Amino acid sequence: MTKQDMSADDALSDFTIREITLDDVTKRVYVAGSGPGVIVMTEMPGISPHVARFARWVRDAGFTVYMPSLFGRDGVVATAEEGAQVFRKACVSAEFRAFAADESSPVTIWLRALARLAHQDCGGPGVGAIGMCFTGNFALTMMLEPAMLAPVLSQPTLPMNDPAGMHIAPEELTAVRDRLEREDLTVLAYRFAGDKFCRAQRFAAYEQALGDRFVGRVLPDSAANPDTAPFFSVHVDSPHSVVTAHLIDEAGQPTVTARDEILAFFRQRLGVVV
Repeated sequence: MTKQDMSADDALSDFTIREITLDDVTKRVYVAGSGPGVIVMTEMPGISPHVARFARWVRDAGFTVYMPSLFGRDGVVATAEEGAQVFRKACVSAEFRAFAADESSPVTIWLRALARLAHQDCGGPGVGAIGMCFTGNFALTMMLEPAMLAPVLSQPTLPMNDPAGMHIAPEELTAVRDRLEREDLTVLAYRFAGDKFCRAQRFAAYEQALGDRFVGRVLPDSAANPDTAPFFSVHVDSPHSVVTAHLIDEAGQPTVTARDEILAFFRQRLGVVV
């Protein structure tokens, strides 16, 4: 993939735009590639050039990417103020429960339906999904959909006010844990050691709830790219976004190793041969 300027808006012109209606809710979804489906859920403050770059890496690894527009303006490098406005709007949206522990955001119902659709469209053994930051935990709840086989949680941030909280209803967590055991599946998760929004307590809670079905990776803060977009430089004052804003796109970097591990995880679970 040709390297792009991450400081410039991304036209997303290599994606097909689909307006997908599921459960009477319509969302714009950017689709590209071929092979089994992988759902890439954006971080705050929306589908940035960094998020789109990651989606292209997934596409180029042999998958059909489904990247739903969940908040913000698609493809733009948001200013610090615009990003803050997107965050505030999402926090009061009926689709999200930003401060709720032991409860899943309502939007995960739509995302589970999207996983089901992606499997129908693309075939294969099932689909994968990655959530980041605000959407970081959603791939776990999406395991309630049988088509979901490869969940990745990147710096899961919700609930915002409880470092040890898990953004999933207890009965749903039990069902997910039972499925992981029954089908011999695992959950991959990533965070930076000094992340102020996804702290060690959250990973400890996942480990306690899921046991060895939870595979958590903690990267050193020194691995984070210090050159970030305006929203991150003003509002995100710690290493945070493992495979997007804080990734250093150079061979041997820990963030690139994390990216490659995620792609290998998708390939292994979804049957894509390199």
